[in-house]
Amino acid sequence: MGTKELHRQFLEHLEIERGRSLKTVENYDRYLKKFFDFSKIYSVSGIDDDLIRRYRLYLNHRGLKKRTQNYHLIALRNFLKYLAWRGVESLSPERILLAKAPERDLDLITVEELERLLGAPQTEVGLQGSPKSDFGKVKALRDQAIMELLFSTGLRVSELTSLDRDSVDLAKDEFSIRGKGEKVRVVFLSPSAKKAIKDYLDKRQDMVEAMFVSHGINSKESSRLTPRSIERILKYYAIKAGISKKVTPHILRHMFATDLLINGADLRSVQALLGHSSISTTQVYTHVTDKSLREIHKAFHGKRRK
Repeated sequence: MGTKELHRQFLEHLEIERGRSLKTVENYDRYLKKFFDFSKIYSVSGIDDDLIRRYRLYLNHRGLKKRTQNYHLIALRNFLKYLAWRGVESLSPERILLAKAPERDLDLITVEELERLLGAPQTEVGLQGSPKSDFGKVKALRDQAIMELLFSTGLRVSELTSLDRDSVDLAKDEFSIRGKGEKVRVVFLSPSAKKAIKDYLDKRQDMVEAMFVSHGINSKESSRLTPRSIERILKYYAIKAGISKKVTPHILRHMFATDLLINGADLRSVQALLGHSSISTTQVYTHVTDKSLREIHKAFHGKRRK
C-alpha cells in the first residue's frame, strides 16, 4: 500500500476512531504532506533513520522554531505509531526524538491593563443622540459580555464562538462546554460575567440562536461571530484602553489561569478548568506564578534576624 493511501487512512483514523477535531486533522495532514513532499518516497518502508536525520536538517535550515519543528515530528511519530498498530512495516516511532525546545514565555498583560480592557466597552454603552445609538449600545454590551466570559471561564476562542443562547443557563453559575477531542468540562461564571451576558441578551432583538453575533443595522443581517472577529474586537479595545501589547482571546485564557494559581488554586484544578489533557501543558503557568515567590520570600523570610 502506498504512502498516499496510508496517509489518507491515518487521517480518517484520527477523525473517526480517535475523535480528533477537524482542525487537528488538518494540521496533521499539512505536516505529513510536507514530510512526503520532502522525502519523495512511495512506500513507508523507505522511512529510515537517515531520512529522518535529513528531514530534521531540512526543517532546521528553514529557520523554524524548535517548538514548530517538534509539531512536524510529532505528526510523523504518531503516523508511525498508527502504522505499527496496523502491522505495517516501517521505522519504529521511538526512533524519532523531539528537539529540546526552550520554555515557552507567556505574553501576559498586567492586572491594571486587564481592568482597563474589561472597562473599555463601558465608554460606548451610553452612546446617545444618534440613529445608531441602540445599534452601538448592543455591540458594546456584546463586547463586554465576550471579554467578561473569556476571563471568567478561560474558554478557548473556538469554544466561545460555538456557544448558543441556550448553552448558558443564567439561573446557574456554571455550564458545560465541549472542548478539544470532544471532551466535556464544566466552567464557572463570575457575577460580572453573568450580568454582562444578561445585559447583552436583554438588548438583543434578533432570533439568531448563536450567543455572540455580528450585529448589522438590520437585525436580519446578524450572524455568528468567528474567532477572527473576536480577535479584532479585543484588538480594538486594547488600543482604546491604551495597551501597547498584543491582546488576544488566548491571553485572556492565560490571565484566567494565572489569576487562579496566584490566588492559591492547585495545578490539577486549573488543568481541569482549562480542559488540558496533560498536566505538562498546564505547567507552563507555574513559570509565571513562580515570579511571585520573590515577593513572598522578601515579605516573610528572615524577619527574626537582626
